[in-house]
Amino acid sequence: MFIQCRNSIPSERRAKWTYTLDYPSDMSPNTPKDFSWQGQRVFLTGHTGFKGGWLALWLTKLGAEVRGYGLDPYTDPNLLSAARLPSVIEDLRGDIRDAARLDKSMADFSPEVVFHLAAQPLVRLSYADPIGTYETNVIGTARVLDAVRRTPSVRAVVSVTTDKCYENKEWLWGYRETDPLGGYDPYSSSKACAELVSAAFRSSYFHPAQLHQPNGHTTAIATARAGNVIGGGDWSLDRLIPDLIAGFTRGEPVRIRRPDAIRPWQHVLEPLHGYILLAEKLLSPGPEAAKYATAYNFGPTEDDAQPVQWIVENMTRFWGGSASWVLDPDPGVHEAGYLKLDASRARHDLGWRPRLRLETALEWLVEWYKASLTTTDLQALTLQQIAAYEHLVASNLESA
Repeated sequence: MFIQCRNSIPSERRAKWTYTLDYPSDMSPNTPKDFSWQGQRVFLTGHTGFKGGWLALWLTKLGAEVRGYGLDPYTDPNLLSAARLPSVIEDLRGDIRDAARLDKSMADFSPEVVFHLAAQPLVRLSYADPIGTYETNVIGTARVLDAVRRTPSVRAVVSVTTDKCYENKEWLWGYRETDPLGGYDPYSSSKACAELVSAAFRSSYFHPAQLHQPNGHTTAIATARAGNVIGGGDWSLDRLIPDLIAGFTRGEPVRIRRPDAIRPWQHVLEPLHGYILLAEKLLSPGPEAAKYATAYNFGPTEDDAQPVQWIVENMTRFWGGSASWVLDPDPGVHEAGYLKLDASRARHDLGWRPRLRLETALEWLVEWYKASLTTTDLQALTLQQIAAYEHLVASNLESA
């Protein structure tokens, strides 16, 4: 891939990329030279969702063989179709609560790696359907890990939860992985429960102390916590960016709830890079992998934890035209007012750090959504943005 940097930006902070081609598919970001995703068999739950779709495409670009397992996309349009994912992965339909189908789908594939992203991901929907939320996010996670227990080929599991799994005390500082879990609403508490389920399976069946030991086991399990992920291809209901895009394209003012709420916004490629690095560490040969079998936060820099109004005003500016917004007098159900993550552990253990400044992330997603208005095939653009991000990582750069 050829990437041209703006000359006005210092070399250590170059970021406004013009991307035209793609990187070779065997390029793995920030990985040991002897590691390759080429031929790695990956079982991915939730590939029909926003984050799962981006991860599926990235993994196939790196050379992995991906079997996706998920429900039908719940929005139309959706990333599965827009990025033509069934053309590059094995696309299976199934519910993670269906133990028999899940077990067979995983065992038949004999994966080395499992990424568990399938979930009911919406706070407001969890108020309308709390039981379905708990069944999917808690029992579903237990079903996935139980299937892993009966699939001896699995060596690494990354189970994805959320930044909202913490007991939110509206602190000014970021939550660390050792802080208490909690959750005011059904969604948040269901994800805290999913963390406890993952920890219990790790302790009971895949204890790190027994990893690659005589009479032990060969499976390392970690959890990943990230939230307020943005990027092209998210059309979910009651999320800020999709709501803005829908209003902008209709030429209508967008009603905004809670403009002062602060969130750890980050482009979808940021945590996905973390998940990939974490899986690679879990695949380390020998007992060394055990130290990575724990929980990891993936969050932006302090400067990029911004209020909703900052996002809205910049999105309005980048979109241009008649884009506008108004304050919604009804804030609706309870949502956290202040939430940040401390990602020090990921920086120290994995060598991960954010690469895209928030303003650049917004520019990328505006470009993606504007392209979606004129074409139904977004696979090439999605791969180009992945390649541009890989260049940042490989060159040890950040965007401006």
